[in-house]
Amino acid sequence: MEAAGAKGSKDLLDEQVVYYRAIAAEYEDHALPFPGGAELSEALDAFRPTGSVLELACGQGKWTAQLLRHTADVTAVDASPEMLAIASARVGAERVRFVPADLFRWRPERRYDVVFFGFWLSHVPPERFASFWSLVDDCLKPAGRVFFVDDSYRTADELIEGEESTTIRRRLMDGTAYRIVKVPHRPADLERRLEQIGWRIKVHPTSGPFFWGAGSRAHN
Repeated sequence: MEAAGAKGSKDLLDEQVVYYRAIAAEYEDHALPFPGGAELSEALDAFRPTGSVLELACGQGKWTAQLLRHTADVTAVDASPEMLAIASARVGAERVRFVPADLFRWRPERRYDVVFFGFWLSHVPPERFASFWSLVDDCLKPAGRVFFVDDSYRTADELIEGEESTTIRRRLMDGTAYRIVKVPHRPADLERRLEQIGWRIKVHPTSGPFFWGAGSRAHN
């Protein structure tokens, strides 16, 4: 029999997928109105994600388009077919392979020079943090690199279980509410935690609630 905690976690992650499918058409209307976003794009350009890139949770393809300025090809994975359709319309199919898949169940068919994820890590439950990074490890070539961007922003209205909980509530424009995961990572703490599980990644705050991280396995 499945443990109650495991079932609750699965139900929450399934609801998170439903939320991102439902919000696809209005996703950009929910963009955070804070400074610092341009700093993320500048950092990614400076990182230069060359070679073959795997993008996890590609969403509407905003970052896919930027990755294509540097890389030979992109494999873009997302659990929402609606998001993938928007991404495909935005960037086209040239040099991009779109893969519909739940990242908590998906496994890579090959290894990549770079793994990138934008605004995804904060939606990984704390109890799955290590296993997610194990997946990233499985996706990388021996000298592979990682780059990610994210934010720690949560409103008081979203904190349905209190500030200590990583489960929040978000709404569509029509008021429909969904529970999702939102972990408010602090850059310094995140950097230390990654070091503890074998990664050498520097995590940089921006002038807003955003941050970005870049690095590789500690043994590289």
